[in-house]
Amino acid sequence: MNITRHNLALLTSLSALLDERNVTKAAVRLGLSQPALSSQLATLRDIFGDPLLTPAISGKGMVLTPRGAHLREPLRQALQALEDVVNNDPVFDPLTAQRIFTVGGNDNASAIMAPRLVQLVRDNSLSGIRFSFRTIDKNKLAEQLENGEIDVALVSKDGLIHGPQQQLFEDEFCMAQRKGHPRGTASPSIQEYAALEHVIVSSSGGGYRGFIDDILEQHNLSRRVSVSTQYYSLVPLILQATDLVCTLPARFLERYSDALVSTSLPFEARRFSLYAIWHERFDKDPSHAWLRKQLMFVVQSQD
Repeated sequence: MNITRHNLALLTSLSALLDERNVTKAAVRLGLSQPALSSQLATLRDIFGDPLLTPAISGKGMVLTPRGAHLREPLRQALQALEDVVNNDPVFDPLTAQRIFTVGGNDNASAIMAPRLVQLVRDNSLSGIRFSFRTIDKNKLAEQLENGEIDVALVSKDGLIHGPQQQLFEDEFCMAQRKGHPRGTASPSIQEYAALEHVIVSSSGGGYRGFIDDILEQHNLSRRVSVSTQYYSLVPLILQATDLVCTLPARFLERYSDALVSTSLPFEARRFSLYAIWHERFDKDPSHAWLRKQLMFVVQSQD
């Protein structure tokens, strides 16, 4: 018998009938009229090909057929389990959970969040929690979030897509150069800034223009971008080996303070913002909510 073909309400009625062994009492329990429940019993008998209940010889109530007796307890347990699933909210206990969280982001976002996130799990002995950090493809991100392939993505404001989001932090941009750079360590004028050779971080790896160029254009200036890369982590290596400079978030540059010099920009620039985004179908999932809470804790502990 293919149970998906039949109305679940019929099974609820059958369970009540098998328990009460009386159509009138079962109808009261279910809040149905006696004729309506009698009609359902007739349908159930057709479905199972068995009377299920037959009138008692005493004329009081009914007795179960062997098939009815076989169904009674398993059916009651199955319906109770279904009711528990429907009525009880899911819970997530990180101390006992066995869960892999996949976090998407570029190398900068992952470098900011991953070390402290992993440390939190280790410090709290959450041995069942594991992480996977991976790059994201903007063209597939919405689908990956929807199907759970990526639990949370870490993106800048330019990378936001429709759906739930949470800003993790804001940061200022600074200009970075190698220690011992011939220009010195003072903040440059806007003319000096434009005259330098620059590295740019581009999501495509092939872009040679960014929002900085729009600002310079407003001052009738332009700069030469000699290198474009997708990888934040490659920039410090390039800067240390050349006289090129790069405009990067201050929080990123803090990790390279032993090798690079940071200076303020000679113009007003927008701030760098990092967001956590996820699909709305996981918005109230307890495990996702726990992960998002840990991401915020990581940021707050670094401030």
